[in-house]
Amino acid sequence: MTMAQGQPNYTMSKMLRASAEAYGPSDAVVFPDDRRSYDELYRAARAWAKGFVAAGVKPGEHVGILLPTRIDFFEILFGIMMAGGVAVPVNARYQSGELRYLVADADLVMLVTTGRVAENVDFAERLQAAFPDLAEGQDSGSLALADAPDLRQVICLDPPCQSGLTSPDTILAAGRAISDEEIDRRIDAIKDEDVAMILYTSGTTANPKGALISHRGQVANSRNLGTRYEVTSEDKVWSPLPIYHIAGILPMTMILDRGGAYMTVPHFDAGVALDMLDREKGTIAYPSFVTIMQDLITHEKFEQTDLSSLRVMNSNFAVQPAWIKEAVAKAMPDTIQVGTYGLTEGAGTVSTSRLDDSYEIRTGRCGKPLQEWEIRIVDPETGQDCGAGQKGEIVLRGPNMLKGYYKAPDKTAEAIRDGWFYTGDIGSVDADGNVMFHGRTKDMLKVGGENVAAAEIESHLQTHPAVKLAQVVGIPDPRYSEVPVAFIELAAGKNCEEDELIDHCRGFLAGFKVPRSVHFVREWPMSTSKIQKFKLREELLAQRDQTAAG
Repeated sequence: MTMAQGQPNYTMSKMLRASAEAYGPSDAVVFPDDRRSYDELYRAARAWAKGFVAAGVKPGEHVGILLPTRIDFFEILFGIMMAGGVAVPVNARYQSGELRYLVADADLVMLVTTGRVAENVDFAERLQAAFPDLAEGQDSGSLALADAPDLRQVICLDPPCQSGLTSPDTILAAGRAISDEEIDRRIDAIKDEDVAMILYTSGTTANPKGALISHRGQVANSRNLGTRYEVTSEDKVWSPLPIYHIAGILPMTMILDRGGAYMTVPHFDAGVALDMLDREKGTIAYPSFVTIMQDLITHEKFEQTDLSSLRVMNSNFAVQPAWIKEAVAKAMPDTIQVGTYGLTEGAGTVSTSRLDDSYEIRTGRCGKPLQEWEIRIVDPETGQDCGAGQKGEIVLRGPNMLKGYYKAPDKTAEAIRDGWFYTGDIGSVDADGNVMFHGRTKDMLKVGGENVAAAEIESHLQTHPAVKLAQVVGIPDPRYSEVPVAFIELAAGKNCEEDELIDHCRGFLAGFKVPRSVHFVREWPMSTSKIQKFKLREELLAQRDQTAAG
């Protein structure tokens, strides 16, 4: 066992240093048109660390990264941590209001970003809208912004950039004056329990919360996942998920700890992804989410793509429509499909299948807890533990969970009680210890006094052959307090009327669970990877109010 696979390295920086020593020339990060070896990634990260130190970043200070998935994101992420800083990956979908909130809430002293990356995506423009005083004769090396008093510098990676922003050449050149000994000293000074990252949880509340993830939490949880999946340096992990999201950070850390290659894409495109899997011969796939799975399976290249090299796939069939399970099973008969349950506050995956579980268990449940996790199911009203198979709130305990929410003691106290983290998710654990996810507690409707899980209605709607994806929300009702309504994305080439889908539910679901109306959508409002149901609900209520007013 190498140092990279051994237990001493419980910080992200020491982990990468050990992997670079053990696997130097091997591929570490692979993009469709570019790649970095462990040596190259480590050297670039150290160069950034020197630049951050030269720019005055002190151990424990917060540095943000507002970038899409790209190779230098990895270099900058590790560079921040090697300098002793706390990395704050920012959701690249955030608009000006969200950016203004996060930069101030996270007390960022520096932000690394870029300008225009696509026709409708210009990060510098968003920052200008968030901080109108950014270009008002500001000293790029010492900003003074009214709404972000801690923010000293914004680095813009790709010219042209507006005035007030610093070029990466300026930062990296200044860093050359910093000694290697200083960087090693900072790496060695980081403690396992120090905060490595602040990850802001996505959009179901008015403002996101900054989950404090420790070095030990991320490294150990990723390492335990690697043990469960029997990962070695020969593996190539493919994940299309944004690297600023825990579902990208987790498998990335897992494979870099083991000396294998992490494969990803700048933005998800099913055709590019399938070409990459075929060409690079990925061995583990981490698509995770229903929207990505659907796009892969329905792409014209899917049936022609050679996916035989994939030995493990996090397909999460237990919470996917049945047709996805059938299509993947047919195309990938030799791949071990696994289910998972996880969340940002748990440093990613909390439970997943064992590779030797039966096919029925791996595709019908979300697996067993990873090493170091304890999971209970608790009645949300009484606080009592539920029996095997009974639904309740999932509560977690273990050394790899979040340390709390940044600057939010009330939210921390609400979520962490007596050492247990209350997830807000509804789940169950069967007699054999297999976890199942049933939806959010906030995704529970109260219809005439009856508790209704939106996931139950969605699951049945998705059995209709015309339905690609269903989402259910509750809207106010004068008689029942709340009633369910459904939003439907139709499968390609399929047509269906509202009445047909309502009839599909009648007789199968109790009357109070049947959607009162059905609305068809072509595009979902998304956070990083999740459909934002509250936006569906708000839009529907706004339409209803307009109709009533008219």
